[in-house]
Amino acid sequence: MVLFTHPTVRAASAAVTLLGAIALASPSFAASEQVLAQADSQQAMASTEAEPAGGTAVEARIKDLHKRLHITEAQKPQWDNLIQVMRENAQAMTDLQKERAADAQSMSAVDVIKSYESVIAAHEDGMKKFVPPFEALYNTMSDAQKKTADSLFRSREKVSAAKQTAASK
Repeated sequence: MVLFTHPTVRAASAAVTLLGAIALASPSFAASEQVLAQADSQQAMASTEAEPAGGTAVEARIKDLHKRLHITEAQKPQWDNLIQVMRENAQAMTDLQKERAADAQSMSAVDVIKSYESVIAAHEDGMKKFVPPFEALYNTMSDAQKKTADSLFRSREKVSAAKQTAASK
């Protein structure tokens, strides 16, 4: 796990995360997000189809990862731990999104910033929960599976970086 201890790095990381949260929360970026996901469909973890709402989106990701990573029966315990965390993280984000949507019309600018802070904190907590079971699964993978996982997650970073670039224009 990478810890950002330098203040400048922490600030930059927080800013990038905040921009991502703003972009994901903004309806105006929905179309460009779908186009970017479709453009890198062969390598991205996310489905190329319009993502279903709520828990079905994470289920589509789980199914896609299982298929692409060729999870074996021997890896099932590690996989099950990972997908439990993925589902819990997705539920936490869904709950936050519902709360934000319910309060959107009455939120002050300070409330909006605080809600972004909550989203960032939930994302950070989710990543902290995700890393250990993912690492445990990754450590059981064959070289071919690791190569696929590396490619999938690098591609996800490329899509994320492209979204950040598009958002800054």
